[in-house]
Amino acid sequence: MPSARSSATAPSPVPKPGARGGTTDAGISLPWQLAGLAALFLALAAALIFSGASAARQVSDPGELVRWGLPIAKAIHNVSVATVVGGLIFAVGILPKNIGGSRSREKDIDAPEHPAFAKALAVAAAAGAAWTLSAVAVLVLTYADVAGQGLSGDAEFTRSLVYFMTDIETGKAWLAVTIIAAVVTTALFGVRSLTGLAFTLLLALIGLIPTALIGHSSSSSDHEGAINSLGLHLVGVSTWVGGIIMLAVLSGILTGSRNKGTPDITEQTLRRFSALAGFAFVLVFASGVINAAIRVTNPADLFGSAYGQLIIAKSLATLVLGGIGFMHRQWVIPQLGKNGSMSARRVLWQLVLVELLVMGATSGLAVALGRSAPPQPTTYAPDASPSFILSGYELPPELTPERWLTEWRLDWLWVGVALFGAVSYILGIIKVRKRGDKWSWFRTTNWLIGLVVLTYITSGPPAVYGRVLFSAHMVDHMALTMVAPIFLVLGSPVTLALRALPARGEGAHGSRGLREWLLLFVHSKFSQIVTHPLFAAANFAGSIVLFYYSDLFSLAMREHVGHELMNVHFLLTGYIFVLSMIGSDPLPRRAPYPMRLLLLLATMGFHAFFGVAIMGGTGLLAADYFGNLGRTWGPSAIGDQQMGGAVAWGIGEVPTLLVAIGVAVMWSRSDERETRRVDRAADRNNDADLSAYNDMFARLADRDAKMSNRNTQAARTPQASTATQASTATQAERSNAERTTMDPAGQAEPNTKLEGR
Repeated sequence: MPSARSSATAPSPVPKPGARGGTTDAGISLPWQLAGLAALFLALAAALIFSGASAARQVSDPGELVRWGLPIAKAIHNVSVATVVGGLIFAVGILPKNIGGSRSREKDIDAPEHPAFAKALAVAAAAGAAWTLSAVAVLVLTYADVAGQGLSGDAEFTRSLVYFMTDIETGKAWLAVTIIAAVVTTALFGVRSLTGLAFTLLLALIGLIPTALIGHSSSSSDHEGAINSLGLHLVGVSTWVGGIIMLAVLSGILTGSRNKGTPDITEQTLRRFSALAGFAFVLVFASGVINAAIRVTNPADLFGSAYGQLIIAKSLATLVLGGIGFMHRQWVIPQLGKNGSMSARRVLWQLVLVELLVMGATSGLAVALGRSAPPQPTTYAPDASPSFILSGYELPPELTPERWLTEWRLDWLWVGVALFGAVSYILGIIKVRKRGDKWSWFRTTNWLIGLVVLTYITSGPPAVYGRVLFSAHMVDHMALTMVAPIFLVLGSPVTLALRALPARGEGAHGSRGLREWLLLFVHSKFSQIVTHPLFAAANFAGSIVLFYYSDLFSLAMREHVGHELMNVHFLLTGYIFVLSMIGSDPLPRRAPYPMRLLLLLATMGFHAFFGVAIMGGTGLLAADYFGNLGRTWGPSAIGDQQMGGAVAWGIGEVPTLLVAIGVAVMWSRSDERETRRVDRAADRNNDADLSAYNDMFARLADRDAKMSNRNTQAARTPQASTATQASTATQAERSNAERTTMDPAGQAEPNTKLEGR
């Protein structure tokens, strides 16, 4: 079977004409693409009527326009953001950027953009405009729905709407979504570099966060679990739905054009998206089940309520979509590799069309589900405890030694990260070994241990009691930034990824796969800065002080997003620092071993200073939080904080000492390797270096001998010089005597010859 790359350069098959409004081997026509949108609205209307969400309220009814307009606006919003995300994913990592994937040979300019790349961004830009407008509509209609009044243009409605946007959490969330959508849309109209589009994709994904923070999830019994699972669900849905929309929109372009010189890239595009869609399917289904389990706690509510029945219908539709994706991978993609397989192409677009229709209907069910009341209450109880109001959870039982193992509250975000890390790592090992290469069991063991430790820290007793005890929080923090990173760094995940991931090989202007993006990040200026040993050490030590002695600590304890960002920051800070000390993954720059030991000693001293400062402090950190939890067991808040200082000192020193030992061992092994290298070189060239070294000393000795002889001769020079001068004077006198002649009278007369001269 030919590879994806070879198929990209194969001759483009000649499309067969098909019936207007249908599917052929050339793609899906526009009317059938719009049929997916029609399926969405039909399923939405049916689900709203079935659940009773569209019925008039007995009290504070906002009117029929709001009751029907809000879910329709949300449906358009969801499809628009999915199209934006899908278009950016295709542009950043699936489609070739330019025709030929490299610079033009005839002119010193970039080759023209590939038509599929250009259309993907054009569709994403149009969808971004729809995303922005629909977000504005949802904002206004949500206020009208919450206020229980119809739309109005009077001044009072406007003032109340402004208050809703600036002071109420739901209004602020939708205002943030609107701003993000506008920025992403603006970027889509102007940005064309792959790096800029990657940042735009990241911003679009950030735009999903506010919608995960509002709605039923914000006040459920496990609100953090519901928020995290919903956030993961939205990421998976946007990736999956957006990808299917892009396949349908680009179906007529992927087959290529002989006139424009574009090859057929259907197979390679489908292969790349199929791998991503498989991950998205698992993410969507698993997060949906978790989110539903949090909201529906017993089978009676699942099968006996309209809310539960909509969940069942949505789950079945998701399984159908997963089955179609499996057919793509197992049958359609291999058939596409065969030249001239028009029937496979026709089946391909027929399956994509079915996916589009089913996804449209499923999206309508999802919007109706969000408008329906779940069986569990979505408001705080009148007698809610201070702990529940501040942290979202009731106080756990008193902390005992055995409860350091038994009290768990799964953080589904980090559970998902750990599962993804484990599965990806194992798949990478399998791929490397199939190629005949080896991978160290020591690295594998450390990586898996690090993921287990990370899960324990973020979902186990340190996380549970870290919300009510400063000392437990400090255990959580120090383990997150100093224990888990050691094992994760020793796993060398970047090295494994670079060995396992295939290279695209499409030139500097072609598409970038995961390997290309990883290499780009490793060699980027940002990586050079954050992984510089001095910066990594300063960030590792200094961020602790900045965090705990500012309002960031209180924000991280009260707000869910702040808490998760705290976990991300300290995990990455510790990982980068340990990587710069003992890591084997590629880095732009590494410090010499003496400097590494010096930096480790400095950080040990800094942690000791920080721990002692906490132990001796008399002011309560995050007093508005720890001082109002209503905890009746354990030490006082200030006593517990001082205990946390001792924990910071103790836990901060031991891992740092272990890293220092690791640096010393690496230094010793480096010297041994250098010695062995020199010995092997000597064996190859018959000790040429040693001979040259000895010859150098022989030449130096010979030069010293010559200098000694010269000095000895110079010491005899004064006596010889005196005798020579005397002899020279005598000879001169004789010469002068010979040059003069005497006349016959005895008078001397000058030598005329000498005078003539």
